[in-house]
Amino acid sequence: MQPPASAIEALLNGTHADPFSLLGTHAGPVGTFARAILPGAERASAFSLKGGFLGHLERVDDRGLFEGLVKGKPRPVKYKCTSGTHSWWVSDAYSFGPVLGPLDDLLIAQGTHFRLFDKMGAHLIEHEGASGVHFAVWAPNAAHVSVVGDFNGWDAARHQMRRRTDIGVWEIFVPDIGEWEAYKYRIIGPDGTVLPLKADPFAFASELRPKTASLTARPAKPDWGDAAHRAHWASVDPRREAISIYEVHPGSWQRDENGWFLTWDEMAARLIPYAVEMGFTHIQFLPVSEHPYDPSWGYQTTGLYAPSARFGAPDGFARFVDGAHRAGIGVLIDWVPAHFPVDEHGLARFDGTALYEHEDPRLGFHPDWNTAIYNFGRREVASFLVNNALFWAEQYHVDGLRVDAVASMLYRDYSRAADEWIPNEAGGRENWEAVDFLRAVNRAVYSSHPGFLTIAEESTAWPGVTLPAYEDGPRESLGFGFKWNMGFMHDTLKYMARDPVHRKFHHDDITFGLMYAFAENFVLPLSHDEVVHGKGSLLTKMSGDEWQKFANLRSLYGLMWGYPGKKLLFMGQEFAQSREWAEDRALDWHHLDDPAHAGVRALVRDLNHAYRQYPALHARDCEGEGFEWLVVDDAAASVFAWVRRAPGHPPVVVVSNMTPALHSHYRLRLPMDGVWAEIINSDASIYGGSGQGNLGAVTAHHGAADVILPPLSTLMFVHQG
Repeated sequence: MQPPASAIEALLNGTHADPFSLLGTHAGPVGTFARAILPGAERASAFSLKGGFLGHLERVDDRGLFEGLVKGKPRPVKYKCTSGTHSWWVSDAYSFGPVLGPLDDLLIAQGTHFRLFDKMGAHLIEHEGASGVHFAVWAPNAAHVSVVGDFNGWDAARHQMRRRTDIGVWEIFVPDIGEWEAYKYRIIGPDGTVLPLKADPFAFASELRPKTASLTARPAKPDWGDAAHRAHWASVDPRREAISIYEVHPGSWQRDENGWFLTWDEMAARLIPYAVEMGFTHIQFLPVSEHPYDPSWGYQTTGLYAPSARFGAPDGFARFVDGAHRAGIGVLIDWVPAHFPVDEHGLARFDGTALYEHEDPRLGFHPDWNTAIYNFGRREVASFLVNNALFWAEQYHVDGLRVDAVASMLYRDYSRAADEWIPNEAGGRENWEAVDFLRAVNRAVYSSHPGFLTIAEESTAWPGVTLPAYEDGPRESLGFGFKWNMGFMHDTLKYMARDPVHRKFHHDDITFGLMYAFAENFVLPLSHDEVVHGKGSLLTKMSGDEWQKFANLRSLYGLMWGYPGKKLLFMGQEFAQSREWAEDRALDWHHLDDPAHAGVRALVRDLNHAYRQYPALHARDCEGEGFEWLVVDDAAASVFAWVRRAPGHPPVVVVSNMTPALHSHYRLRLPMDGVWAEIINSDASIYGGSGQGNLGAVTAHHGAADVILPPLSTLMFVHQG
């Protein structure tokens, strides 16, 4: 039956509600009928995919609409098109059946599909005898969706998508296209408005900004050599392992000779050996996902499934991770489910409605960043994000996620005035939808990827951030592996900024942290947040003249590496960069020509190696049995001392003198008699200090020893018997 003229007009305008009902091959009363849109063609003949002639089609509209009978049953076909002396072949996307199946529909509808990244987005596949790309996108409220790109001249009529009504997913298989094709989705909203072209939420690669199209690509790479690394971390309790994290912004750690970003391969050749030499166990990248705006540092991502094009193709990041693992270095990435930017090509009002976000700005708008907030209570949105966490673990073998801005997710009134938020059903401020989402993420990754870590940046006293998120357990327990200890960072930096003459009045800036040090599994962060937005570098935060600033910083590092908790240090601070960090330039590596800066770097290296070498310094980081105060109340001298322990290993004593005064005969209580070797002295001349110390060891008698405490220093002693 001939469709009405209005249907043909909608088809040619790219607005037909069901293009697959008109285009492609269909059984009819007199045989198989074919209809195709072939712009630019004057004549067209149909062939099977194997090359058998099936019939000629007639052009029935000058805009490129062809119709005609073809031999055989309905099946995938291709057309030989001619215009003048030119000819070309077009495989008919509308003659292919769907790729998604009933099981996909069921799991997607339930929000329990844990392999969405295998189904959604753009996948290079073989389908019904042809090679091509399968596109699938969730846009349940859209009136119409087309995929447009270089392969079809960005013509919305060429590849109008099939709607799977029950789940709101649109799909199409486009034959004869391959990798690195630019594409977007052209979506008509429920009110008939044509939206700005949208990038693919599941895209595995994107164009380099300022371009914003998605690219057809395969994620990661097929060959890996990191089985031993992954097996090790799957076999241990990370709370009892040495974890020292080097936090890196990949765009500014170093630059090439032209001032441009390093590729992942160039970065691997420089950064991985550096991390090994420095003794770090993990590299943690600020977000590597695609983002349009450099000064967002990646925290406002528009492509959660795509490593940023700034550093090369996706397989480059996979090679970096593989290379790091082969060298014994783990790779963590920042993950940002707390908000997303409202760039018109992104997720904001994706199908013309508040799809990924809330309609009400009191729930769906983030006042701190002028961004949207995910609707965590919508199962499809939660599934999109849970799958993203699983994607990075599976496809790129990353060792863990540091989850940004968790506090902003947990509270409905976060950064809001009294009339700018909506209480939960019980009248409280807790965002239980976000809580349930975070619990679901942690259950998913920990159950399917042994050895994986999740780390929460959570700045409040939410109970149970690192307690297991059992299905039948307390709803507050979030299930993270670790939590950043923001209190440690705040209190220690505040203390180190004080003139030493005043520190005796603020002794509890250091001691208070041990009141809660084992309430969660903590990471001690001196992160990028502390060296931006006018805060200066860590070096400039220290009190005193230039020599004292370096001495204070070295002493702080010694205290931190001896304090219970895993370690994190932002790049550049390991050599005491003087300038505040900026994302648009490389670190000031010339500092290493200065002995003072080189000395700080040498100390951080030696602290990392000592931390890893002596289990007493790491094996009970998260358990109170591994810590005991030796000197807690000597505020007058600003001295702190404690012992770190681990079963079956020699104890390590940590002593800090936070004044410029040399204590030449400090009577220090020690837990065991005998010789205690001085393994770290932040005042050693090789680190740029004054060279005061204990000639390599002290000997304890009757539970104490006279020790020399250099000015503004931290010492570590290990018991040798």
